[in-house]
Amino acid sequence: MQPPEGSDDCGADLFEENPRGIRHWVGDSDSVTAIVGVGGQRCWMNSQTFRLVFLLSWFFVCSAVEADYSHGQTNPLTQEQLIAGAKREGKLVWYATLTSADARTFLSLFEQKYPFIKTTHYGANSERMLNRIFTEASAGQHLFDLVNVAPINILKTRGFLISYRSVEAHAYPAEFRDPQDFWVSFYDLRYVLAYNTALIKPTEAPNDWTDLVDPKWSGKLGMDKEEYEWYAGLLKYWGENKTRKFMQALSHQRINWHKGHTLIAQLMAAGEFPLALAYQHRIDSMKVLGAPVEWVKNTNPILVALGPLAVSAKAAHPNAAKLFVDFALSREGQLLLRRSHRFSGRNDLISNVTSAQNYKPKLAIIDPEIAPELSRYGKEFNEIFFH
Repeated sequence: MQPPEGSDDCGADLFEENPRGIRHWVGDSDSVTAIVGVGGQRCWMNSQTFRLVFLLSWFFVCSAVEADYSHGQTNPLTQEQLIAGAKREGKLVWYATLTSADARTFLSLFEQKYPFIKTTHYGANSERMLNRIFTEASAGQHLFDLVNVAPINILKTRGFLISYRSVEAHAYPAEFRDPQDFWVSFYDLRYVLAYNTALIKPTEAPNDWTDLVDPKWSGKLGMDKEEYEWYAGLLKYWGENKTRKFMQALSHQRINWHKGHTLIAQLMAAGEFPLALAYQHRIDSMKVLGAPVEWVKNTNPILVALGPLAVSAKAAHPNAAKLFVDFALSREGQLLLRRSHRFSGRNDLISNVTSAQNYKPKLAIIDPEIAPELSRYGKEFNEIFFH
């Protein structure tokens, strides 16, 4: 694949620094193949095969670097002690799959609240994030203080994380946090069936996932070519027989395959195809901007992928990291995320679903424990759709 006209071909990690001194890696965390903008330039990273290769190899890599990390629970500190420790440290390094724009907004508010902490943010998708952590560890480097990445239990089981029970953890349901307090879900991503309202009337849109196998929707659905997590989630929720039967029928529907949920939502809104498997927060954001898009409320289930946040066992700035976790999980922090139409698992925040107040979506949490099996699910998915 060739880079788009007018772009540069590059593979190095890229950073930008804003006037507040917050440094960000600029990339598309929804996609392995990314168009990256720095100083007005654009860079193309072609890595379609990266995901499966990495998923098949990460256990070999991390088995060589799991040596001296500790699983221990640190002694609980008061808020005053955390602040005093963070003042001495003065820095924070956050590795996150949250988009750079959202991370920038979040860190700006954090620095306003704690101006004595200078923050650095590295952003990438899950595969690149884990690859970076393992590569650094194999070289004897431990550069991140806290991490936000979906397959968090890969890091937990290999000893990269420390148990920390945030003062805000009690506000989250059990399925949104680790039973041993290694992580709490910072936000969640909801897989929804979206449609272009200029091309499909609400009364004519599919009501559920299984409606997609109707011949009238052939050639009209856009999907990410690596929708492994969605596939794994349906297997757990529906069971193997129903899921495989549905996927086999769906594979004959001439799907419009692309890479990246943001791109797919944009193409759907532009009329390239009328239906798409998308993230709800992306569709809600586009609706606010006037795009002719909507999502189906009746799908059973709406699969939910968690966005866990955890502290490094080798954090150079552990107090600042814990202070950030408390802030991120607080009502104040979660309300900030909701401005970007993201979802909170906090018990005291109702979901910002744009529908009647009595609407209760059929949510199904995708178990983070599936991460070690994702390569197997990816192989099965590819055999069904790309055989």
